[in-house]
Amino acid sequence: MGRLVVIDGLDGSGKTTQFDRVGEYLERRGTSYKKICFPDYDNPSSALVKMYLAGEFGSDPDAVNAYAASSFYAVDRYASYKKFWQADYAQGRLILAARYTTSNAIHQMAKLPEGEWDAYLAWLEDYEYERLGLPRPDRVIFLDMPPHISQRLMTRRYAGDESKKDIHERDRAYLLSCRASALYAAGRLGWQVITCAEGEEPRAVEDITRELQHCLEPLL
Repeated sequence: MGRLVVIDGLDGSGKTTQFDRVGEYLERRGTSYKKICFPDYDNPSSALVKMYLAGEFGSDPDAVNAYAASSFYAVDRYASYKKFWQADYAQGRLILAARYTTSNAIHQMAKLPEGEWDAYLAWLEDYEYERLGLPRPDRVIFLDMPPHISQRLMTRRYAGDESKKDIHERDRAYLLSCRASALYAAGRLGWQVITCAEGEEPRAVEDITRELQHCLEPLL
């Protein structure tokens, strides 16, 4: 079997930038790998995710409960696996994922009381890895950017147009809860956490990339 590496983080944490830079690093090394991104917006399997994020089921994240929303994302991952990367994984290639099952632990677990988090994590791992048969990651790297800094970065990304943010991105209280759930999951599930800010400013992109490369070395 191959190896599965997941890069995850809150919206505005620099995931896309680091995902691309890690891909370039793997290419320079001559490592055979395949990049996958979730949600898979280019394919119909993400239809329910798109409806949810657009607010068609309600204008705030809690309008869809944690288990229902988790299923939207899980089915999208299952379709992607069966159609696009199951064979590569079976043949031993490295799979580099931007978000994965981990994103449910970050964004959906945050909707639940903390006393239910362990039960949710047990359900999530059983549902996606055992019942759906998705591969377990060999390494999960969480890019930890404080939400008040990531909000500034997202405002720049959208040129100040707040209407472009989805129901997750525009809810600051929810993003704070997501960071708490992410760090809890990281501790419980053994994720590696990279701090992406120094004081009130983001760390240099190059410094974060070097730390990511160091995390990946044992798998290459």
